[in-house]
Order: sequence, then structure tokens, then C-alpha cells
Amino acid sequence: MRDNSQIIARLRERIPKFECVKGCHDCCGPVTTSSEEMARLPVKTEAEHTAALNEYNCVHLGPNGCTVYGERPLICRLFGTTEKMPCPNDRRPEEMIDEQTEKQIHHYIATTRQVLV
Repeated sequence: MRDNSQIIARLRERIPKFECVKGCHDCCGPVTTSSEEMARLPVKTEAEHTAALNEYNCVHLGPNGCTVYGERPLICRLFGTTEKMPCPNDRRPEEMIDEQTEKQIHHYIATTRQVLV
């Protein structure tokens, strides 16, 4: 049995960081994440989830952008770091994510139970 929290931590460390446009949420929307990552996020009510889905938004999107930015899921962290998921505002890190790490993230997502954020 693998320790998903260690896998998540290791993958997070390897995702390049860059400065987002303050308050931007152009790449935000309903996403899925692993149960381990979901457990790190504040619990939202069914009504909050329904309202967010009706707007095709993430339940953690606030008026100034992501309210859980420091704990956002791996899939959210990929936006803007890979040519496959470019930032709509042309922001990017100096060096894009390496192909091996990107593959590992997609493998992790594909092989873990995913839940709707």
C-alpha cells in the first residue's frame, strides 16, 4: 500500500511555481481530486456545491480568486506549467514542468479514487 500523502508532497514540490494574475479564475472550474487532497480542503455544504456547479465554478472560488490556493489540488497546480494546460493570461514559470513529473501526476490522478471538489 502506498502513502499517497508522501506522493502528493513529492509531486507538489516538483511542479514549477509562477505568479498568477491576482483574482484571476480563468482556469478554475469544477475539477476532481483524490480523497487525500480533498481532506485538506474546507468542507462545503451540499448547497454550496450545487451553487458552484450551477455557475460551472469550483466551490472554493471566492470573489478574489482561489480561497484554498496553498492547498489546491495537483490538477489545479498544473495549469500554466504545461503546454497541454496553458494559462489563458500567458503566465508561466521560467521552466515548464518536466515531462516525467507531468506523467506521474496524470498517473496518480488516473490510479486514485477521484471526487468532485
